[in-house]
Amino acid sequence: MQSMFRYFISILLFVPLLSIAQDADSTNSEKHTGKDALRQFRIGVDLPNIAINALQSERTGYELQLDYYWKNDLFIDLEFGFGGAEYDQEHLKYNSSNTFFRVGFDKSMLKRDAPNDWDMVFIGLRYGAAFINRDDATYTIIDSTWGNSSGTIAGTSFSAHWIEVTGGVRVEVLKNIFLGWNIRGKFLVNPKAFEELPPSYVAGYGKGDKNTIFDYNFYLSYAIRWDKK
Repeated sequence: MQSMFRYFISILLFVPLLSIAQDADSTNSEKHTGKDALRQFRIGVDLPNIAINALQSERTGYELQLDYYWKNDLFIDLEFGFGGAEYDQEHLKYNSSNTFFRVGFDKSMLKRDAPNDWDMVFIGLRYGAAFINRDDATYTIIDSTWGNSSGTIAGTSFSAHWIEVTGGVRVEVLKNIFLGWNIRGKFLVNPKAFEELPPSYVAGYGKGDKNTIFDYNFYLSYAIRWDKK
């Protein structure tokens, strides 16, 4: 798994460098096609999280996505949000909350032939971080020999860091209105931070007791465009 992960990271880290190198070669073609005559800034909201919040009272998560079209079919991305989880079992109870962000890029595999051509099928890479607060945890130990005992584990704050490989689709269904999805492979880089009472859910990442997670998002987005001149 690690060798495959490193292979994908190496390939995706090469994409922005390739895009920069292509810039000089694409200058002449831009004069004819004008495909980069416009700039675009897009803001989106993750719809499944809103639905899950209504259906599952033990967790909440809210997420926004921003992306900016740079050039050569490359988009710079920022995703952020907040949420929390409630762990409420018979012998162990605690709550957690967190904010998060992810930053990276998407490279469209569909070449833009015109300024108004914004549909995309893409691959991308993200660095993600979450800042987590866990409240005091109460526990009860049932022991028929030595007797039952209960206590409290003090709350704490810590951070999570991970790398994501992602891919997906964005389609402009109406003027400036997009629908699209991401699939994500998330790889935690500091699992030791989760060794004591990991949150049952970390907004932006997923289950706190998993070092590798596969996840998805479905975004509704609105785009703002302007002439780069």
